[in-house]
Amino acid sequence: MNKQQLLDELTRQGIQDPQVLAAIEKISRQDFVPEEQQQYAYANDALPIGYEQTISQPYVVALMTQAILKHHPKKVLEVGTGSGYQAAILSLCVESVYTVERIKALYEFARVRFSALELENIHSFYGDGYEGLAAEAPFDAILVAARAPEVPKALLDQLTPQGCLVMPMGDEVAQELVLVTRQDEQWHYQSLGAVVFVPLQPGIV
Repeated sequence: MNKQQLLDELTRQGIQDPQVLAAIEKISRQDFVPEEQQQYAYANDALPIGYEQTISQPYVVALMTQAILKHHPKKVLEVGTGSGYQAAILSLCVESVYTVERIKALYEFARVRFSALELENIHSFYGDGYEGLAAEAPFDAILVAARAPEVPKALLDQLTPQGCLVMPMGDEVAQELVLVTRQDEQWHYQSLGAVVFVPLQPGIV
């Protein structure tokens, strides 16, 4: 599958936001995929990136991005940088992206990639994403690229009063992508469909 075929498939799957589609067209997924996976770069599938982590399926990247853009965020936190593809897509859609990664080798890979691509509105951090990024909070939106049974309280606390968060919730057997919207101190949960993600883990390695 090539990039245009991927874009056509994403449109059929319900991705309509022009910013999201333009970002996916502009950002080369090949730049964020290991050399041995290059031939599959535009397949609509998650791919291994080492360290028991994956680069998310393009549809899921697009869906998560589209979900938060409906709330017009300017400042977004991504938990789980991975190889950097999701942050790169976000960087073309919002004013500033803060991304935190717990695996140092992935953090370093992504940071070098952002610099090479001159994505200057991405701010990379090596740290425990379970704790969010309190020093840079609050955020208009938070995107979590790993699953957990529930949203960590630290992340909810770092949202603006009208903020939103999207993350996969569940266990190894069943997971769903959930959009959480905040209205002051009330929280609303909306399912965006079934997904498969690696677990959200505390600590750094």
